[in-house]
Amino acid sequence: MKEIRLNAFDMNCVSHQASGLWRHPRDRSDQYHTLQYWTDLACTLERGLFDALFLADVLGIYDVYGASPDAALRNAAQVPVNDPAMLISAMASVTRNLGFGLTATLSYEHPFPFARRMSTLDHLTQGRIGWNIVTGYLNSAAKSTGRAQQSSHDVRYEMADEYMQIVYGLWEGSWADDAVRRDRISGVFTDPSKVHRIRHDGKYFTVDAIHLSEPSPQRTPVLFQAGASRRGQQFAGMHAECVFIAGPSKEIIHKTVASIRKQAMMQGRRSDEPLIFSLLTIVTAPTREEALAKYEDYRQYISLEGALTLLSGWTGIDFAQYHHDEPVRHVRNDAINSAIDSLTILNPDKIWTVGELARHAAIGGMGITIVGSPTEVADQMEAWMEETGIDGFNLAYAVAPETFEDIVDLIIPELQKRGRYKTAYQKGTLRQKLFGRGDRLDSTHVSHESHCFLHQLPNAKNPPD
Repeated sequence: MKEIRLNAFDMNCVSHQASGLWRHPRDRSDQYHTLQYWTDLACTLERGLFDALFLADVLGIYDVYGASPDAALRNAAQVPVNDPAMLISAMASVTRNLGFGLTATLSYEHPFPFARRMSTLDHLTQGRIGWNIVTGYLNSAAKSTGRAQQSSHDVRYEMADEYMQIVYGLWEGSWADDAVRRDRISGVFTDPSKVHRIRHDGKYFTVDAIHLSEPSPQRTPVLFQAGASRRGQQFAGMHAECVFIAGPSKEIIHKTVASIRKQAMMQGRRSDEPLIFSLLTIVTAPTREEALAKYEDYRQYISLEGALTLLSGWTGIDFAQYHHDEPVRHVRNDAINSAIDSLTILNPDKIWTVGELARHAAIGGMGITIVGSPTEVADQMEAWMEETGIDGFNLAYAVAPETFEDIVDLIIPELQKRGRYKTAYQKGTLRQKLFGRGDRLDSTHVSHESHCFLHQLPNAKNPPD
């Protein structure tokens, strides 16, 4: 039986996926701006042997709903939101095994300083860092960084392909493994002949630089990717080691998984790569009756306006234009195309209204929510694993930190009893823990081709030995 892998899904903000539940008397997500909140969470997750804390992020405000940021600000719809990277060193200092998946949008930061930031985090976590590669979807982010509007969906992925070539060159090709000598006798810290200049003059980016960081434990962070559109799946098949998807049914998730795995195999990669995690929210208690009562208690605090604000940002549809009893219209635009696709397939036999969609998304976003006793939840998790082909779940919360504490105390022991969940961490880096094949990217990964190509450019200087 396949081991069930778990990441926690959170964001450096209030009430990440649960709209309005920051008002619940037991919710502590409004303490997101304190280190204690995050270090306590990291300790809880490590106690539960989670693979990683997956930190979402947006570089912009949700201002599609009502063509204004007001609803987002009123409802704390992923605003205020702080930089997730700043949290990781503190959490790493109180844990030894928990990984950290950092979402960073490549559309608005040059690859050279970004590569150094990730190498720094990989050093400070002793090889426990991952990067969730996103291209952005909010026009407000583009305007905030001096652009008239965001690039089109597929152009953003074209930019991403070039971006990846550059960071692979910096991480994998700039410093040889034996470049750093730390020779106190000769006084040589780094052998200059072992450090190589990376030159790239492309359509979107220009680089002429030596990577500023010495090789970190993983060199390249574990590569996560969260785009499930057709173009996103193509990108994932080439680059991603772990893919995060969200869907409303096993049938939809099964099709998405099969498509991503096909894309990976077309790139010459193993059939078991990448690892695929599906979004899930769990509401549980010792008995079914207690779990249902807890869920009904949570539902008293949901904000439909907050949910529609997030949905408007994810889809590019201004849901403020529609009454709650109007049917959801299928449109395509340059926001998250996979979210648009999901709107028409939540239930093939039913036309969803705006209000129903808001109630569905108010707890758990575009994923599913399972409510029940530990045995009932574990049964459903196993069914999702078997019927979809996923490798595990990204677990969102309804009430923080209660949701994660319930999972650690109630669900994980049940999964361990069934032999479906680890009882101890493996040693090594995040990549070694996930794949058991060492700290570095696999030899079949496209990164090896990319950094060699960079050194062979006609205007390259100081090529590798």
